[in-house]
Amino acid sequence: MSLSNILVLMFLPVMVSAQKIENTISNLIIGTYTEPGKSEGLYVYEFNSLTGDLTYKSKATGIQNPSYLAVSTNHEYVYSVNETGRENPGSVSAFKFDSKSGHLEFLNKVSSMGDDPCYISVDKKGKNVFVGNYSGGNLSNFKVKTDGSLEPAIQVIQHEGKSINESRQEKPHIHCTVISPDHKYLFAVDLGTDKVNSYRLRSSSTVKVLTNHQPEFTAVKPGSGPRHLTFHPNGKIAYLVQELSGDVSVFKYKKGALIPLQTITMLAPDFKGAIGAADIHASSDGKFLYASNRGDANEIVIYAIAEKDGQLTLAGRQSTLGKSPRNFAIDLSGNFLLAANQNSDEIVVFKRNQITGLLQDTGKRAQVGKPICLKFSSIN
Repeated sequence: MSLSNILVLMFLPVMVSAQKIENTISNLIIGTYTEPGKSEGLYVYEFNSLTGDLTYKSKATGIQNPSYLAVSTNHEYVYSVNETGRENPGSVSAFKFDSKSGHLEFLNKVSSMGDDPCYISVDKKGKNVFVGNYSGGNLSNFKVKTDGSLEPAIQVIQHEGKSINESRQEKPHIHCTVISPDHKYLFAVDLGTDKVNSYRLRSSSTVKVLTNHQPEFTAVKPGSGPRHLTFHPNGKIAYLVQELSGDVSVFKYKKGALIPLQTITMLAPDFKGAIGAADIHASSDGKFLYASNRGDANEIVIYAIAEKDGQLTLAGRQSTLGKSPRNFAIDLSGNFLLAANQNSDEIVVFKRNQITGLLQDTGKRAQVGKPICLKFSSIN
């Protein structure tokens, strides 16, 4: 055996160990509502997927209500909505992100073209950013410059209509803009009209990135208030959480169409109180679905996913041990679920049982004012 081969064998355990340690660490980027004495903007924490520990790294201040976030595929840029309206029109901010230090460098800000932008997504090539304006009832498309900053909107699509809840559905209210797993379509979920609108996505276009698609939309039960949409890791099933009714709907996904398969409640049989279903995510192994309910429930509802057709069976419930779990995220290892309790100013870390899907409190917390959005990002 040559000397070089001997040296490789000697150092291989050290190299593997170093790689293992590196893979246990990721960044957690936190979007917030900025309020005096509560939050100053965006926060970055380091997360250890072996221990569940959260360690503060940095923050970006001077940004108003950077509530919802999107991270580019290469982890070099972060985009945030600035959720404001009326006297202070909504906007979108771009940041260059140093994943090692956690530093966020502000690049620029452009108008969101609608009041109260509440959701943002970026395509896999990092060329287009899409924003849903809740009060504006429209969605906007922004081209990304070579330095990661944003051009002014090149396309704005205005929704029309309303539904039966007069206080919440008096007009369109777009609550999310989700790109399909095949990257060919964009779904705009409209709480105000009880529709999930489908658009064909042409990332390379310089004028109309989004065009009409048939069918144009999928309707849900009137008064349901669809909020967030997510896809199964296999790319064949979609799950929709509905804020006003507290339901989760299951769809088969095929070529831009959503075909209804099942609707299941989030509510316990004896539940009485305010409903505020919010966020929804599937585990990376495709075995479990999680959905958060604010209002008076303040819990994560856990569903087992049928391997054959993606339909759901209730597996359990977990209190988020705080108030108003607006958003939550499963870490990159799948070992932990972190719940952002907006109205108790705290992020709670739960250990996730990958066999049963159930959650257990680790006792670990991060104190962050008005946490709204959690995004994990690997360290380059």
